[in-house]
Amino acid sequence: MIKRLEWPLFLLAVLSLATGSIFLYFHHSITAEWLWAIGGVAGLVPSILWVIDSIRKRDYGADILAVLSLVGTLATKNMLAAAIISLMLSTGRILESWASGHAERELKSLLSRVPRISHLISDDGSFLDIIVAEIRQDHRLLIKSGEVVPVDGFLRTIATLDESALTGEPLPITRDAGEFISSGILNAGANFEMLASNDAASSTYAGIIRLVEKAQAASSPAVRMANTWAIRFIPIALLMGIGTLILTRDISRMVAVFVTATPCPLILAVPIAVVSGMSRAAKIGVVIKGGAVLEQLANAEVVMLDKTGTLTHGGPSVMEILSDPQTSPEEILQIAASIDQHSNHVIARAIVQAALERALPLVAASEVNEVHGVGVSARINGIPHEIGQFTINPTWLKKSFPLMVGVSRNGVLIGVIGMADPIRAEALEVLTKLRKANIRRTFLVTGDRLESAQEIAKQVGITDIHASVSSQGKLDLVEEVKRQTRGSVIFIGDGINDAPALAAASVGIAMGARGASAASESADVVIVEDSIGKLADVIDIARLSHRKALQSAQVGMGLSLLAMIAAGLGFLTASVGAGVQELIDVIAIFWALTTLKK
Repeated sequence: MIKRLEWPLFLLAVLSLATGSIFLYFHHSITAEWLWAIGGVAGLVPSILWVIDSIRKRDYGADILAVLSLVGTLATKNMLAAAIISLMLSTGRILESWASGHAERELKSLLSRVPRISHLISDDGSFLDIIVAEIRQDHRLLIKSGEVVPVDGFLRTIATLDESALTGEPLPITRDAGEFISSGILNAGANFEMLASNDAASSTYAGIIRLVEKAQAASSPAVRMANTWAIRFIPIALLMGIGTLILTRDISRMVAVFVTATPCPLILAVPIAVVSGMSRAAKIGVVIKGGAVLEQLANAEVVMLDKTGTLTHGGPSVMEILSDPQTSPEEILQIAASIDQHSNHVIARAIVQAALERALPLVAASEVNEVHGVGVSARINGIPHEIGQFTINPTWLKKSFPLMVGVSRNGVLIGVIGMADPIRAEALEVLTKLRKANIRRTFLVTGDRLESAQEIAKQVGITDIHASVSSQGKLDLVEEVKRQTRGSVIFIGDGINDAPALAAASVGIAMGARGASAASESADVVIVEDSIGKLADVIDIARLSHRKALQSAQVGMGLSLLAMIAAGLGFLTASVGAGVQELIDVIAIFWALTTLKK
C-alpha cells in the first residue's frame, strides 16, 4: 500500500510546481503559493508513513530529514521549497521501485522448474492429469520425457535420470525398476512409471524449499549506503538547526538549515548510481534483485562455487572419438548421430549436437529400435548398427572416460565415443580475475564425488574443496563461512540443492539459463546467459557503481553541509536554499550517471 504512493506523489508534485509557476508568471502569487502548498502536503503524508514503516523495520534513513524539511518549509510558508522537496523525494522512490520491478520482470521470463501437473495411472490403465498437490502415497504416476519428478517414490520401470540438480552428478544415470528416486530430478530418457512413496508436501524437493524459506528468514537485510549516511547526517542537521534557533532566535534560519540539509544526493544520486550499475549488469545478461544486493556484491570477500552447471557445463559432451584402424572418428560420429537423431535421450542429443558442430551430414537410418537403458539399433544402407553399451574392450581402446558409448556394426565394436561433463572454457580466467579483484578465498562446494571435484578444482586452482555435500551441508557451510568473514560471502550455483545456500549467502548468484527456478528464485542475482564469465564482470560493475555512489554522496553531502552553514549565518533563505540544493543535486546526479560510461 505504501509503495503505491510513489507515482501519485510524483504526479502531484510535478503538477503543483508546474501550475504554480504558471500562475506566478501571470502575477497570481497567492494562487501559486496555494498550489505549491498542495505539493508540499502531498509529500508530507507519504513521507510520514515511510518514516513510520522504517522505524517499525528499524531501518532508519533519509526519510526522517525529508519529513523535517517538509514540516519546516510548510510551517514557515516556504511553499515553493516544500513542493521541490516533494518532487525530489518521489523521484528517488520511483527510481528504487523501477530497479526492483525491472529485476522481477526479467525473472518472470525464466522457465519454471516446479512441477505443477502430474499424470495419474488409473486401475484400468488410463491416464488422468492431476495437480501435484493431489498426489498421495501409492499413486501410480507416469513421468514423461523431459518432465521433473514431482514426488519421491519407487520406479516400476527402468528410467534414465538427470540427477545433477540434486546431487551434482553431471551425467545421466540409468535406474532399475524398484529403485528409490527423489523429487526434483529430470527424466532424461523415455517415459517411465513410478509409485509415489509420499505426497508432494513431504517430498525431497519440498524439504529443500523449506530450507530456502528458513535461510531467507534468518538472513538479515543489508543496511543501504544511503541510510548509513543519513543516520550519520541526521544528528548533524538537527544540532545545526536547533543551534541556529538558539543562537539567532530566528525560526526561518532554522528552517533554511533543514531545507539545505535535505538529503537529496542520498535520495537521488545514490539510487541513480546503483540503478545505473544494475542497468549495466542487465546489458551483459545479469539480473540484480535490488540496490542492496549490488552494494553487497561490491563488498565481496569470499566466493563459493558449485561444480556441476557452474564451473562445468552441467551435461554430457563428446570429448574424444576412438575407432578401430579401418574406421575414421568422423565416420563413427556420423553413424552414431544419424541413428541417435531418432532418440530423445539426453546422451543421444549430445552426440547429434557434436555431429552438427562438426558439420557432418546425417544419413538415413531405418528400422530404428530403442531399448531403454541399453541403446538404439538401426540399419544404415541395409547394414545393422547398434549405439549404446558394450562389454568387450578391444586392443585399440586405450583410454577411459566417465561415460563411453559404443558404436557397433554387424555386432562388432568399431568405435567408442568418450563423453564427460567438460569444464567451462572461461572458468580458469574467471578464477584468475577473482583473485586479482581481491577475493580472499574461493571454495568449490559440490554434491558430486571427491575425485570429480578434485579434478575440476585442480584445473582452476581452487584448494578449498567440499565434496558429497547435501543441501543442508551447503547451507551450514555458508553460515559458518559468513561468521568468519567481515565482507560479503557469495555463493554461485544452479541446482535445486543449491537453493538453501543461495538464500543464506550474503549474495546468492544463480546460473538461470537452464531454467532452475528454485535456484533463481532464492538467489539475489541471476546470470541469464549461460556463462560463468559474467561473475567477475558483475562484481566489477558493482564495485564501480558503489564507488560512484559513495563519491556522489560525499560530494553532495559535503556541499550540503557548506550550504547549511551559509543558511545558519543568514546568507540563504529557505527558498534560495532549495534552489542551492537543486544545484547540488545536479552535480551529484551528473557524477552518479558517469557509472554508465564504459
